Amino acid sequence: MSESNTKPAGLRKTRVGIVVSTSMDKTIVVEYTNRVPHPRFKKIIKRSKKFYAHDENGEAALGDKVSIIETKPISKKKCWKLQEVLSH
Repeated sequence: MSESNTKPAGLRKTRVGIVVSTSMDKTIVVEYTNRVPHPRFKKIIKRSKKFYAHDENGEAALGDKVSIIETKPISKKKCWKLQEVLSH
């Protein structure tokens, strides 16, 4: 068993989403939308979730498509960090 609680780079989750807020210092809010089948009716529906991600240099702007990666908890709600800005 490893000493640290961080996962190896291959086991960290990644998500691609749209930046919906940049008003906090060094933090962005990314909305991730996933398409899943409805449990009963099997129709494809959209599920969205907001993630708080660490943006050290303030690279992301409102409306950007970004990739975020799972990391150790930085604060109460923030356990993701910005991996790269995909499009402006």
